[in-house]
Amino acid sequence: MTSTKTDPVYVTEALIAEDIDAYLDQHQHKTMLRFITCGSVDDGKSTLIGRLLYDSKMIFEDQLDALTADSKKVGTQGQEIDFALLVDGLAAEREQGITIDVAYRFFNTEKRKFIVADCPGHEQYTRNMVTGASTADLAVILIDARKGVLVQTRRHSYLCHLIGIKNLVLAVNKMDLVDYSQKVFDDIVADYAQFAASIGIESFTAMPISGFKGDNIIGSSENTPWYTGPNLVEHLESVEVNSARDAAKPFRMPVQWVNRPNLYFRGFSGLIASGSVKVGDAVRVLPSGKTSTVAKIAVADGQAALPKVTGSDITTEKYLELVSGRQEAVAGESVTICFTDEVDCSRGDVIALADNPPQAADQFETTIVWLNDDPMQVGRAYWLKLGTQMVSATVHQPKYAVNVNTMEHVAVKTLELNAIGVAEIVTDKPIVFEPYSDNRTLGGFILIDKMTNSTVAAGMLNFSLRRSQNVHWQALDISREAHARLKNQKPAVLWFTGLSGSGKSTIANLVEKKLHRMNRHTFLLDGDNVRHGLNKDLGFTEADRIENIRRVGEVAKLMTDAGLIVMTAFISPFKADRDMVRAMLPEGEFIEVFIDTPLSVAEERDVKGLYKKARSGALKNFTGIDSPYEAPANPEIRVDTTAMTAEDAATLIVDTLLGDL
Repeated sequence: MTSTKTDPVYVTEALIAEDIDAYLDQHQHKTMLRFITCGSVDDGKSTLIGRLLYDSKMIFEDQLDALTADSKKVGTQGQEIDFALLVDGLAAEREQGITIDVAYRFFNTEKRKFIVADCPGHEQYTRNMVTGASTADLAVILIDARKGVLVQTRRHSYLCHLIGIKNLVLAVNKMDLVDYSQKVFDDIVADYAQFAASIGIESFTAMPISGFKGDNIIGSSENTPWYTGPNLVEHLESVEVNSARDAAKPFRMPVQWVNRPNLYFRGFSGLIASGSVKVGDAVRVLPSGKTSTVAKIAVADGQAALPKVTGSDITTEKYLELVSGRQEAVAGESVTICFTDEVDCSRGDVIALADNPPQAADQFETTIVWLNDDPMQVGRAYWLKLGTQMVSATVHQPKYAVNVNTMEHVAVKTLELNAIGVAEIVTDKPIVFEPYSDNRTLGGFILIDKMTNSTVAAGMLNFSLRRSQNVHWQALDISREAHARLKNQKPAVLWFTGLSGSGKSTIANLVEKKLHRMNRHTFLLDGDNVRHGLNKDLGFTEADRIENIRRVGEVAKLMTDAGLIVMTAFISPFKADRDMVRAMLPEGEFIEVFIDTPLSVAEERDVKGLYKKARSGALKNFTGIDSPYEAPANPEIRVDTTAMTAEDAATLIVDTLLGDL
């Protein structure tokens, strides 16, 4: 190992032996720094973390023995300890000598606690890197001194900047392999500085290190007398954490839970995202805009307990006086806030200072990092989770994608795995937000697939679109209820779905004829007919099919507003899209009619010759052949066309409809 000056940073505190309770209390109140190591493949990220764990005495003797044995067996450092093995736990990582998954490790010094994430360097694992960086206060970007700034160095630097990591350390690693050359170090720093300025990185701290030999990790190295800056741990101990910066911002607290343990206590629990709040502060609950005053700030300290009610004359005000609390709370603390007034507030709402509230909007420009193997479906509804808020959101076609290797803006129709793009998002109701650059909690979101519940993307809100503030619902004197009363009927949408050739249009046409004879006011939207006009610009890709159904759903909704009974005959193969239309309508007005015809029967009918074309390859993306059909699990009406005639099916549907209405 290289010679370093004595540094007391990792000396075991004498306080442990003298007073363990005092030591634990001191340890509990240390600040926490979350940071990541990133860079290109084999730049020494895992080795650096292993060295930090080793030098901080966070390895037990049996772990050290196992590490020594593993180093001789599968290590890459000859007979010396391979520190990377402390972090690379997957078999594939050890076999290939690379990092694949994000590995989190904890260590501490006398001044601070740390959680470090070792992020993979390969481009194909970009989503793993984004996951690790999403909660980081600082990023250590490693560069192999022999190779200089590489493509992946640029990629990870761009991602760190995009995600909002302000504190960057440029660690030029493996200096021992270039004889600790100052010229090599200076050239790399100059090259990186030029790139950093081009993408908007305002500052970074550069230092020459050797993760393997230990140079400039916990002390100043005698091998780099020309370097007079701080060592790595010294810098990590002194850098400002996000929570300290957040404390200076306006007060924001997303409500996680309404705390109602008894009749006398009602509080709103959550993690303070930014700012500070005091008893007596005037606050506003968003998006409703209701105002109140903070009566109590309760904090669970492990010993506090709700007081027992002993008298029958107890009131809410008297009870709150008995509850232990504090006068002020700041960013990063989990608290329960009680109001002086009975204000409607629930999970997903945001509590803010009354005179400085955040905005609420339903249309945004966003930057999206796509994390799923399947490409993004433009126009499909996803769940958008921002803080404690959960809404349905639709993503428009991206304005462009960013080639993070060249920083070039590329025109695309969708986003593939690991792609980064800018796109507009529309939510089904306003959400409380701030730009991601101002507030990570109220500006960062994830998209969730409604079918699989898997996280498919991470994103950042850049700003709300002006039209979201300028476009409002116009109040009309004649309501949808008035339209329905005039027609003496309840509006509804009969949504016929099934394979091509199942008989949707035939049965829907018979249903409309029967209703027409009963003097019902109806309209039939047929899949083929709307493609001659309203949807003539759409093809049959998955994205176009989604947009096709969205447009038809909006038209059907307008028709029900006019009091009509609407029939729609569309294949509508995706459950998520049918659910999207269902969500547009009042409960009970969407009636899903599944025309259940086996593929073999529908193909045998093949009235239009489409199956024959699809089988020959002349017709692409045809449902049932090379595009999936997701059959309804619980339709309101199911018609088995192999067991009843079209006339019988129409009678069943009309009887069911009129019985429900």
